[in-house]
Amino acid sequence: MKTTLTVNGRSHQVEHDARRTLLDTIRDDLGLPGTKKGCDHGQCGACTILLNGERVNSCLCLTAMHDGDDITTIEGIGSPDRLSALQKAFVEKDGYQCGYCTPGQIMSATAMLREVSEGAPSYVSGDLDGAALTDAEMAERMSGNLCRCSAYPLIREAILMASEAET
Repeated sequence: MKTTLTVNGRSHQVEHDARRTLLDTIRDDLGLPGTKKGCDHGQCGACTILLNGERVNSCLCLTAMHDGDDITTIEGIGSPDRLSALQKAFVEKDGYQCGYCTPGQIMSATAMLREVSEGAPSYVSGDLDGAALTDAEMAERMSGNLCRCSAYPLIREAILMASEAET
């Protein structure tokens, strides 16, 4: 079957099996290895991408269901010579440790910062009128992204640093 995807601003027509996941399409068919395959069950967040602006676990998405959709991967956030504010902060705060979960963490944090700026509450928000970027808010909103190195405090420091740099 054929599916057309816009990935990092470029249109791709992909021939694939109807059972193929977005994760495998992104990595194997489009040659974008930044999106990692961790658990392949939607439990670790290593495969997090932005799908039409929302964060999703790409291992749980079938390519066939996303014809015409807009996808952003870590390669679309920045490059080695032009890092995003989050990527710079992860390097400066040593929030990447082994680096395996880092692309998913950065993709999730990108969406999280947008959610907070738009006033979307979370489970730990004090009320439904929005949220401040507290440590508890970051921990709750990033809970779908696991880090085997347990670099969570450094990851949250990097996110806070990037949010301050953008304001």
